[in-house]
Amino acid sequence: MSAEAANGPRITRLDNGVTVITDTMPHLATASLGIWAGAGARDERADEHGISHLLEHMAFKGTRRRSARAIAEEIEAVGGDINAATSVEHTTYNARVLGEDVPLALDVLADILTEPAFDPEELAREHNVIVQEIGAALDTPDDLVFDLFQERAFPGQPIGRSILGTPSSVRSFGPEALRTYLARNYRGPRTIVAAAGAVDHERLVEEVSRRLGCFSGEDKPAPEPSRYEGGVQIGGGRDLEQAHVLIGLPGLSYRDPGFHALQIFTNVLGGGMSSRLFQEVREARGLCYAVYSFHWAYSDTGLFGIYAGTDGGDVDELVSVAVDQVAETIETMTEAELARSKAQAKVGLLAALESSGARADQLARQMLAFGRPIPLEEIVGKVEAVTLDDARAAGRALIARGRTTFTALGPGKSLESAARIAERLSPA
Repeated sequence: MSAEAANGPRITRLDNGVTVITDTMPHLATASLGIWAGAGARDERADEHGISHLLEHMAFKGTRRRSARAIAEEIEAVGGDINAATSVEHTTYNARVLGEDVPLALDVLADILTEPAFDPEELAREHNVIVQEIGAALDTPDDLVFDLFQERAFPGQPIGRSILGTPSSVRSFGPEALRTYLARNYRGPRTIVAAAGAVDHERLVEEVSRRLGCFSGEDKPAPEPSRYEGGVQIGGGRDLEQAHVLIGLPGLSYRDPGFHALQIFTNVLGGGMSSRLFQEVREARGLCYAVYSFHWAYSDTGLFGIYAGTDGGDVDELVSVAVDQVAETIETMTEAELARSKAQAKVGLLAALESSGARADQLARQMLAFGRPIPLEEIVGKVEAVTLDDARAAGRALIARGRTTFTALGPGKSLESAARIAERLSPA
């Protein structure tokens, strides 16, 4: 076991690689804590599509010591709440309780990962719940179009598949498949226990040593490297009032030196009501209700995108204006826009310090991504260091990196022509 003490967060690494990180917030009576596993949907093998999400669902369905009802009752008896979430690269199991009840919360969270029952009857019921969740996503076009977008950008890869899986894949998983996935991916070196608020570091370390000392000290297998491809995917046969459109380009890993400059460029382009896209596409032309740009960063890649929903007859114009705005932002971005984008970024960072849940999540993600907590001053310094030339260069590099991804759902015969317009973003 090794310990690190410094101003701010405290860190202890157990012999099996499990890392405990805490940030005491003296003004709080409650604490947020969780177990972050550095494994998610992209760690699934070809025959495991959706298993990481199913495992997360089964977390609260009983252990060898507790029934599903007992898990809920024990946490709620002390006024707490408990939840879990699956993403592309990690899975989170968290709770919020009074500071004095942190040991209980950790015991429950550790129990569901070290002693899961995976009762066949509970598993069958959860199969049905997730199949209903998949159905709901398929009925929600502004969710479905994002799944199509990820799939088209990274076809035939775990990182490109939907987190939910398919009805047939989810129903195929039995208790043994869940145990195999859990044992292969939930390993000490990629496990973070993070807590913020009314938390005692030494006591939490003692509890983690006792509860998670059984985790393997070997690292989990590395996920399949990403391969951005892009292209066009248009969904037809849906009776929709609006066309939902996504235009994308390959982005950057959060480890890339150009990450912050690209984030700033993305925000100026479509990050708020003052952004280029909002002002031109919605306010000046009235072509849509919602339009924005985003950049999803992963460990080895990223995905930039522009989303809008519009009338089928306005798709061509909307896409043309959006493409033009990318080029215009690169060439005419102003110092005032740069300053606004930096201010928005700093407020987002500071907001995480005002909530114990957001702070614990921030610390855990930083540990998984960089192996250390990143001081606020360091992040702000990198944001502030982005110059106007840096942000413009990030936009030019974005366009130069690869072919356009275009996905769309909805009415209108112009979706194919809109796809051709979107290809103007691709390098010649």
